[in-house]
Amino acid sequence: MNASSQVVSIEGHRITLTHLDKVLYPETGTTKADVLAYYAAIAEVLIPHAMNRPATRKRWVHGIGTKENPGPMFFQKNLEPSTPSWVKRHEIAHKDHVNTYPMVNDLATLTWLGQMSALEIHVPQWQFGRTGTPRNPDRLVLDLDPGEGVGLLECAEVARLARLILQDMRLQPMPVTSGSRGIHLYAALDLSYTSDQVSAVAHELARALETDHRDLVVSDMKKSVRPGKVFVDWSQNNAAKTTIAPYSLRGRSHPMVATPRTWKELASADLEQLDYKQVLARLKRREDPLALLTADSFEHAGRDAGVANGSSAPALVSPDRLTVYRSKRDANKTPEPVLAATATASAGMSFVIQEHHARGLHWDFRLEHDGVLVSWALPRGVPVTPAQNRLAVHVEDHPLEYGSFEGNIPVGEYGAGDVSIWDRGVYELEKWRDDEVIVTLHGEADAGLGGTARFALIRTSDSHSHSSTAANNWLIHRMKPGGGASGGSRTNARPSSGPAARIAPPPSKNAYSPMLAAAGSEADLGADEWAFEMKWDGMRALAYLSLSEQSVRLVTRNGHDVTASYPDLVADLLSALAPGTGPPETEGVALDVTVLEGAVPDGAVLEGAVLDGAVLEGAVLDGAVLEGAVLDGAVLDGEIVAVDKRGRPDFGLLQTRMNLTEARSRVSAARKAPVQFMLFDVLELNGRPLTSFTYNARRDCLEAAVTATGSTQVPPRFHGDFNEAFQTSRQLGLEGVMAKRQNGRYTVGRRSRDWMKIKHFRTQEVVVGGWRPGHGNRSGAIGSLLLGVPTEGGLRYVGRVGTGFGERDLADIRSRLTRLVRKTTPFSDIPSTDAHGAVWTRPTLVAEVEFAEWTATGRLRQPSWRGWRPDKAPGDISSE
Repeated sequence: MNASSQVVSIEGHRITLTHLDKVLYPETGTTKADVLAYYAAIAEVLIPHAMNRPATRKRWVHGIGTKENPGPMFFQKNLEPSTPSWVKRHEIAHKDHVNTYPMVNDLATLTWLGQMSALEIHVPQWQFGRTGTPRNPDRLVLDLDPGEGVGLLECAEVARLARLILQDMRLQPMPVTSGSRGIHLYAALDLSYTSDQVSAVAHELARALETDHRDLVVSDMKKSVRPGKVFVDWSQNNAAKTTIAPYSLRGRSHPMVATPRTWKELASADLEQLDYKQVLARLKRREDPLALLTADSFEHAGRDAGVANGSSAPALVSPDRLTVYRSKRDANKTPEPVLAATATASAGMSFVIQEHHARGLHWDFRLEHDGVLVSWALPRGVPVTPAQNRLAVHVEDHPLEYGSFEGNIPVGEYGAGDVSIWDRGVYELEKWRDDEVIVTLHGEADAGLGGTARFALIRTSDSHSHSSTAANNWLIHRMKPGGGASGGSRTNARPSSGPAARIAPPPSKNAYSPMLAAAGSEADLGADEWAFEMKWDGMRALAYLSLSEQSVRLVTRNGHDVTASYPDLVADLLSALAPGTGPPETEGVALDVTVLEGAVPDGAVLEGAVLDGAVLEGAVLDGAVLEGAVLDGAVLDGEIVAVDKRGRPDFGLLQTRMNLTEARSRVSAARKAPVQFMLFDVLELNGRPLTSFTYNARRDCLEAAVTATGSTQVPPRFHGDFNEAFQTSRQLGLEGVMAKRQNGRYTVGRRSRDWMKIKHFRTQEVVVGGWRPGHGNRSGAIGSLLLGVPTEGGLRYVGRVGTGFGERDLADIRSRLTRLVRKTTPFSDIPSTDAHGAVWTRPTLVAEVEFAEWTATGRLRQPSWRGWRPDKAPGDISSE
């Protein structure tokens, strides 16, 4: 045979390879021999992802061609009669014909396909069983396809968003850069669900992503709506659809590959598609990142569908009453009882009330019923008198063994925190219905209830409500006769006072808008170098300072001047800026502008230097220390927080300092609710902007220029240790941490992933668009507020909040909203069940709620009121 042909023996099968020198990729000169060599080298990792699946091939027998003159492509499903007998195959009956498909189960078949110039191999998400019967899907796939104007980095951002939802479903997604333009996400499944069911779940997931991120995501198949967005293609979970097999070549001008990647790689700003040479090189130094997709549950390649349900791949729905409970807990990490057995019926009548110091202190109210502990969380505790009605959030059933559990749930696990038994005993059942439970509890004499108490639990909305949050909300009422302690106490924050400085316009010639952070998680940090700061629960403000004019101006994110509201900050801010610095002639030495202009000194010490502004022009001071420098003006960035008696930020307390118009009220509020200004950045010194400096350089300047005083603080930063910073914030009772890229610049007025907020719990700023009247003890008052988030299509409804209010809150809210009443709904999509009986208002007021998670339909799960945000306007709000 000639030099371009060869007969090879592979796994005992003789294959004639022809035209080995034919160039299949003219742009790179890649030949058929190169393609065959690639498939031989990659077979070990490719075959497990294609095995026992009907393979559809895309063939370029004359090569890819060029962009100007592409070669012809043949899309082939059915096997031709000349196919070698040893190629494994199965038939699929279509409506009017039957096709026979090959299965890529061995190197010989892969080589034969390469000989036929089958450059792309496409397979579905299901496998054939041993008898040739198609099984249910063993994996779910999402195809993230960028529209015009967006690219791979936007696909990676959507992948991270989808990952959070899939992980909440107990699925572990794994990314594959497609070798074309986008990213595929795979997640292993067991064989419990049909392709139609999996496709429906994927479709709902895509719609949820679109609802939450309308500026970035689209789930509609119409191509006209895709420009500027990432299309989440859920349809490839259909049994008749296929996806490019991982490690398959692509028929593009360059020999790219559908390449499994790590989440760390996806976080890189340099993320790109890889070609076959890059893939071969990376497999020499690392294993297949997608190997978990084929491990364990996919070792059943030769088994029938009914045998595989013992695999470790997650299911999509709960088969028994404790599955939800088990899905949230890892028996190897938590001391809680995690049982494999399904709950069985029992006639026991036990109860337990547990005090749970988790993200927020609450009490867990549990009644034994039908073999489990039916459970409610009481965010505001057990009612102590019949005059009190309190929220009871119905949560997942718990095992009976939980009735004796006390201990510490580790950090990072669901419900992390200390659990102790507040009271326990037995109960007498009066009524048990789907919407009402009445019981008499007989507790321990010296425990929380103080003996016997009678309670009614009443569902406050239809169990089939469109809002899953509302469907879980119950009311707990203490009935007569009752017992238990009553009363309570108020804590007063420490007073604060000090002289006020003159309030004047900002000394800076520049007006700034704060840089904004993106929501993220530890997985988003990647391999970049980060610094970590505490996330403060307060109000963002910029401080414009001038020492020569003794002036201070505090400006919120939306440009409101709030200086008058915080007289206790003004004097402290001035004394904090370069305190004790003498005039230039005493010890300073003037620096010639030519010394630093355009220079990049690393770690310079400017002791005693006189900074007249010109010195810093164009300089990149990475690590510069301004010790002893004479400073006159600055623009500082920070968070105003109110602190409680324990010194912890209390957003509710900060509310009492907002919107006060009388000077006497402001002074009184300053004594009762002192505030601190937590400074974390500097935008300008002596009239010269520092926004082009790196984060490290700006922080060095801030720490050198500002000395902490009573109410002005520069909290520490953590370098490189996320876990230490995150655990510190948890121990301090804070929201979470701010991750800041060390070489990142300050992007004025823009949201940037150079700053990421990583929270222990979730908050969302919302626009109030109406209210629902209350019932029971709230009769005649506001029962719940109707909330929305602005989108291009109007105000998108995100649910309602009816908890977290104090009596003063309700009166204040009613007063504010009454002035804004209108006749029509401001929401574009509110369901009729939530709109029933609603009073609509103009959507001009912004508030903040805390919540557990977003539902698949874009609603807030378990929202709780936190307060108004007068520093925000509706146009500033977007979904977190």
